[in-house]
Amino acid sequence: MSAKYVIGIDLGTTNSALAYAALDADKQDVQVLPIPQLVAAGTVEARTLLPSFLYLAQEHEVKARSFDLLKARGRDFVAGELARRQAAEMPDRTVGAAKSWLGHSKVDRHEPILPWNAPAEVPKISPVTASQRYLEHLAAAWHAAVPDAPIDEQHVVLTVPASFDASARELTREAALAAGLPQSLVLLEEPQAALYAWLADEGNRWRKQLKVGDTLLVCDIGGGTTDLTLIGVAEDAGELVLRRIAVGNHLLIGGDNMDLALAYRVAELFAEKGTKLDPWQSISLWHSCRTAKETLLAADAPKKHSIAVLGRGSKLIGKTVSVEIDRDLVTDLLVDGFFPKCDVTDRPVRRRTSGFQEIGLPFESDTAITRHIAEFLAQHGDPKTGPIQPTLMLFNGGVFKADSLRIRLVETLAGWSKKSPPRPLAGTTDLEHAVARGAAAYGWSKERGGVRIRGGTARSYYVGIETSGLAIPGAPRPLRALCVVPIGMEEGTAIDVPSQEIGLVVGEPAHFRFFSSSVRKQDKPGNLLSSWSEGDVAETDSLEATLPQEESLPDSYVPVHFQSKLTELGVFELWCVGPQKKQRWKLEFSVREDADAARES
Repeated sequence: MSAKYVIGIDLGTTNSALAYAALDADKQDVQVLPIPQLVAAGTVEARTLLPSFLYLAQEHEVKARSFDLLKARGRDFVAGELARRQAAEMPDRTVGAAKSWLGHSKVDRHEPILPWNAPAEVPKISPVTASQRYLEHLAAAWHAAVPDAPIDEQHVVLTVPASFDASARELTREAALAAGLPQSLVLLEEPQAALYAWLADEGNRWRKQLKVGDTLLVCDIGGGTTDLTLIGVAEDAGELVLRRIAVGNHLLIGGDNMDLALAYRVAELFAEKGTKLDPWQSISLWHSCRTAKETLLAADAPKKHSIAVLGRGSKLIGKTVSVEIDRDLVTDLLVDGFFPKCDVTDRPVRRRTSGFQEIGLPFESDTAITRHIAEFLAQHGDPKTGPIQPTLMLFNGGVFKADSLRIRLVETLAGWSKKSPPRPLAGTTDLEHAVARGAAAYGWSKERGGVRIRGGTARSYYVGIETSGLAIPGAPRPLRALCVVPIGMEEGTAIDVPSQEIGLVVGEPAHFRFFSSSVRKQDKPGNLLSSWSEGDVAETDSLEATLPQEESLPDSYVPVHFQSKLTELGVFELWCVGPQKKQRWKLEFSVREDADAARES
């Protein structure tokens, strides 16, 4: 059966959304799907955003039918608005930031680790499973609204951060397939999706705002992450074309950090009134500050906003304690704390206060987003001419609903420009649904024709090659990194990697190490790095596997050459080709810790 719709899904850190467009329509018409969800016990409402929270219900809550939607689905969890609210009352049983954990390579993302630091008696799930649950909820909402178009038969575009490496993308795909999405689903970078949404809104007018030579900075700040992308405007056969130039690192800074910063300040105000908040109240306050932030940073914001938390002392049970906060306090705290004015030569401060670090999400120690942007523009600039100077800006993410934050960022970047300050693109309004809408718009254009953003892979990839030579007691042999995928390699292409023959270990467990870089644009397939600067190349997930050994092979080492392939769906495959062409081993860039991840073909 041919697809009737293209579906765009934004699997967000804080909120998720689904948009769609009919493929048989004469023109592109993207709609946002209302998502039924529990907003309180026994109360179901349809909302355009599904909060990316998962509440792991207690047994008595299931038996008591506290969550009718939950029981009807036969599950012991609930996703969405009610789960987000439960985060204030039952934080130890509420999963959040699963998407950030997907991109955290220092933990096994298949292991049940969430809610992080929850007591031992609380059941836990893996980041992959949590992501699967959100996608299952979105799929169920789709089937309820459009029952004659099963989601696994439609064209589905699922968005991921531009900063996700191949492993995090593969984990996202795994969660999606487990949720019932089609094998043919396409992954699209979120900043690109935001630009596709803008292009769809502008129609043919977009060519009047962009010109040859422009460089567009897409700044996407959501609840949990900051995602940066540079897109250039060029000309090809008389037509304007868009090409992604660079993407930034995975920065765990976003609206959640702002809510927490505000909560710390408000807790001090409570303390001044003689009320010291306990941990339970502090978490409740954090969620209350999200509402306060959105209220006081709005265009028509009141001068003051009251924040209340439930009393916890013996004389306060059932009552609330509250304080009033000023709009100016919130504005100054968040604008100066997260978007301070700085020079283009400034860099984020990365300072550790202790030699021991808790194993958790790697939040940035410096919350100054402006300094991270300065570093990003410098990394992708030219040593002779200096940092890249964008001429245009596109904002995305709920954080930028606040005029004061957009204005401060524009003012700061204007101070860095030697020529003219970057101009925000006009027409950007729907910041919360833009990624889902843009994903659907991209899918529609891919099927029916329309402007496309070029660029290929945003990272170069390397395999670790252990050097030969005399062994030294207690010291590992030096490791070199062989480039097997260059930045910009297009999907649907394959390359033979030029190099000397490499010894491949077969027939016994082996440890394969992979690396990536978003800044080494000069590296070509076959380049062998003996050393690299800190921050230029980062190790991604390693792979433990036992490759099959043919009986005819004399020993456990086979001389091979590499062939790299990027499929049409964006999956990176590394083929190890032996002296006889039929001897081929495929290492998919998967993080599964078993031999099935590497197989012989």
